Amino acid sequence: MPKIKAVRLSPRMHLGEKELVVLGPSLGTSTVMWDDAARLLGDHYDLLGWDLPGHGISPGIDPEDAAAPGAFTMAELADAVIALVDSIEPGVRFHYAGDSAGGAVGAELALAHPDRLLSLAMLCSSPKFGEPRAWNERADAVAAQGTAIRVEPSAEVWFAPGFLAEHPQEATRLLHTLRDADRFGYAAVCRALAGYDVRGRFGEIALPFLAIAGEFDTVSPFSDAEWMAQHAQNGAAVRLPAVAHIAPTENPAAVADLLRAHFSAANTASKVAQSTLSAIDEEQQK
Repeated sequence: MPKIKAVRLSPRMHLGEKELVVLGPSLGTSTVMWDDAARLLGDHYDLLGWDLPGHGISPGIDPEDAAAPGAFTMAELADAVIALVDSIEPGVRFHYAGDSAGGAVGAELALAHPDRLLSLAMLCSSPKFGEPRAWNERADAVAAQGTAIRVEPSAEVWFAPGFLAEHPQEATRLLHTLRDADRFGYAAVCRALAGYDVRGRFGEIALPFLAIAGEFDTVSPFSDAEWMAQHAQNGAAVRLPAVAHIAPTENPAAVADLLRAHFSAANTASKVAQSTLSAIDEEQQK
């Protein structure tokens, strides 16, 4: 199982006072991509972010483990998230929201651990990303040359037109996170993404589901969000204007509003379902 570490993103020193929300990152970033959105959600929820292997505060990967076929799968990353949460709040159910690769981990969570999730939101994400060959080629290149070779192409797809010029501090912080990421950890995530494809099982996702796509996202376009919303049993899709691939950083206020409404609706639906089941049970006992 891959090794990942968590970052508390809510203002309270101790978790457990409010419902837990777990936030997943995009490839090449860290929990800092969620900082601004988390500040807007922190009064209402306990927030826990996590970093991909070799990113942020999570430990790096042995070079041999970054070689094909890779050190772990996206499903194993989902298992690692469950283990991480259980090390902090054993057995707790939680809302999950993840951007891009972090969203893919959310899909794997919903398929393997549906009893642990209250709801799922996938931001700027897809049920499958590109072709395996391209991911494996990227993994080889980054393992050999370092993550710095991904800074320029990532800047082109991460942010909507004008964001770099208008928000240089936020953009630069994320690009520095990419530059500082462990090259073998980045490569290992690429190989995991090469094997990721949940299209055949997406219809099994029954919990409240929200797909958020950016208007300018060329990696995970709105058509992917629509597909996921249509195939999930209880799904919805939203397109954010003036956003590309890192929605929580590009428009944290809109993301926070959408997630707050999504989590609230999921809780309401759960209460209605529990009330209905209780009424049925009482009727059967007569």
